[in-house]
Amino acid sequence: MRIENNADADVRLHGKVIAPPTPIGSYDPSDVTFLLKDISSVQLERTTEEREAAIQSGVHYSEMLPTEYEPSSSYIELFHRTLAQSAQDVALAAAIVAERIAEMRGKDVVLVSLARGGTPAGILIKRYLAYRYGWDVKHYSISIIRGKGIDENAILYILQQHGADTELQFVDGWTGKGAIRGVLAEAAEQFERKYGYRMNDDLAVLADPGHCCTTFGTRDDYLIPSACLNATVSGLISRTVQRDDLIGPRDFHGAKHYAEWKEADLSHTFVDTVSACFPAIADEAARQAAEMERHPAAATWQGLSDIRMLQQKYGIDNVNFVKPGVGETTRVLLRRMPWKIIVNRLDNPDLRHIMLLAEDRGIPVEVLEGLTYSCCGIIKPLKGDSE
Repeated sequence: MRIENNADADVRLHGKVIAPPTPIGSYDPSDVTFLLKDISSVQLERTTEEREAAIQSGVHYSEMLPTEYEPSSSYIELFHRTLAQSAQDVALAAAIVAERIAEMRGKDVVLVSLARGGTPAGILIKRYLAYRYGWDVKHYSISIIRGKGIDENAILYILQQHGADTELQFVDGWTGKGAIRGVLAEAAEQFERKYGYRMNDDLAVLADPGHCCTTFGTRDDYLIPSACLNATVSGLISRTVQRDDLIGPRDFHGAKHYAEWKEADLSHTFVDTVSACFPAIADEAARQAAEMERHPAAATWQGLSDIRMLQQKYGIDNVNFVKPGVGETTRVLLRRMPWKIIVNRLDNPDLRHIMLLAEDRGIPVEVLEGLTYSCCGIIKPLKGDSE
């Protein structure tokens, strides 16, 4: 992030000082600082059916929370098995991204992950930079919400802490159809208009199956195990909340800390297991990152052609009812009301948890060969807009 005005104009430009955050979540403070307001005492959860009806009747998804999915023992076993099998692949993707960030941004970069799916990715990138280069970069996790934008108070707080010339790098876990990528670009323009700062809206992701980012570890649509679970792999943090009666003008966006899930928390298990693979993949990550630097990949938004085809095939008017990619399909099965799941093939090992969740919820699975994505979840249309 760069300021086009004097660095000492910082406070004068934004006109307000944001108070430090209250610690929240189960991650070690050395891994991440959540810039979120703790609203754990507020009852915001609704059943899947209630929430779906509310969303499709016009209630914004960030004004309520889904009831957290309580996985079965077989599902947890699948998570551990998948993590053991894919940890090195995830480590390689995180390391490639970290190498590219090191080259583009330098050792003074501040990582800003998008809560909550981006938080584990940000931790892995931070840890890799410490392992490979000895850099102790700062990592914050903040809220961004489709239809409401980025948490501007969180950005202002980071600037207050690190100065107006701070170089920010936004981080997320994966892309679907690129909605959040678009929200981030719009947020950067709006922030510049309001405060005189131009944020670098580059979004770094471990997996970019939607082909909508230029900083990524892979474009394969494969399972990042942290997508399998919700709060219990994301520091026991809920989805972020933005509601005027809960969030004041100087507050960060809100989130709940599910401390009661402490015994089931796998947040550290995930990042520790993947981080342990860094020595095995560091040289290959550096090689692939250098190759990407020599031959940059364009953001073609190729995945949108899949989405338009699915809309036409299944008569889906609202693009938000189509959730492409392994990560987004998982989210649909965990907290929405899916109508059907579309897969490119039934024997894809990255889709074992998708099949298990679909069977558990009685959701039909159809095969459609030739998809850019490994799978897509289609939400059951009721009426109105969707998340």
